[in-house]
Amino acid sequence: MTNAFDPENKKAPIVCVGGGNVDKKLYITEKVMAQTSNPVKSSRNVGGVARNISENLGRLGEEVVFLSAAGDDPEWKYIDELSSPFMNVNYVTKFKNEPTGSYTAVLDNRGDLYIALADMDIFDSITPEMLLKNVDVLTEAKCIVVDMNCPGETIEFLCQFAAEHHIPLVIIPVSSPKMKRLPKDLTAVSWLIVNKHETETFLDMNIHSQEDWEHSVKRWLELGVQNVIVTNGSEGVVTGVKNGAIRYFPAVETPEVVDVTGAGDSFCSAVIYSWLQNKDFDEVVTSGLVNAHKTILSKYTVRPELSPENFNHDMEEFTNEKIY
Repeated sequence: MTNAFDPENKKAPIVCVGGGNVDKKLYITEKVMAQTSNPVKSSRNVGGVARNISENLGRLGEEVVFLSAAGDDPEWKYIDELSSPFMNVNYVTKFKNEPTGSYTAVLDNRGDLYIALADMDIFDSITPEMLLKNVDVLTEAKCIVVDMNCPGETIEFLCQFAAEHHIPLVIIPVSSPKMKRLPKDLTAVSWLIVNKHETETFLDMNIHSQEDWEHSVKRWLELGVQNVIVTNGSEGVVTGVKNGAIRYFPAVETPEVVDVTGAGDSFCSAVIYSWLQNKDFDEVVTSGLVNAHKTILSKYTVRPELSPENFNHDMEEFTNEKIY
């Protein structure tokens, strides 16, 4: 399956800008003990928020262009090999003297994230100047998705670019420390999908109750974003729409957690996909919750069985379970 961008192809791509890295997962097999050796099992795969979203969308049949920066090294070749069947990676700029990004996740014996270590300096090279060299594909995009591995000036640039060219823009934060990269004016942003901790950091508030959670969504909307989702893991999500209602959606119950890595990216991907398919708002949000649920049940960051057919089946299965 190839999703290479072709200027002659009338099917406009989704352009995903941001991180693509080598993911290493260390699974602690017993109770975590600090300041000593813990026995683990390990795995290696490809990751990065923008790259993961690109693969989810590519598996769902979308035309996807991945725009990023990487080292000219074996790690990039590994990413290229596993990513190129689902996205066009020709817009990734390689730097000979910089290492490809890496992310190491340590998961406890319940499958929950214990600590994560990220070497992401390469993504500081995703500058407005780099994007201007790729303006052809950006202009053709039916939607631009950017993660906040990118510098703040790049996020600002894409907000201005999207507004000028009337292109939907989706911003996906990656961690609380990087929230300082988010612009204060979000009027160009079609969707912001952000978690509770990132929200608390940026808005300088504590979310202790349902009322706090809903108030945080209201504050995001006041900054101009058109659609916002504040996620909180197994507690579900609270959503808000410009000039619309603020609503709560519970997470899909997942009794057995296999691996939470990639759940957030799969949630975002399904929301973007369903929204671009012109589904109603309830189905857009529900699709994200269902795709995240299915990913948590998988040991993979992007579940390999994902396809348009399986996606539709998952949604039908969830709907039928709710009815009965």
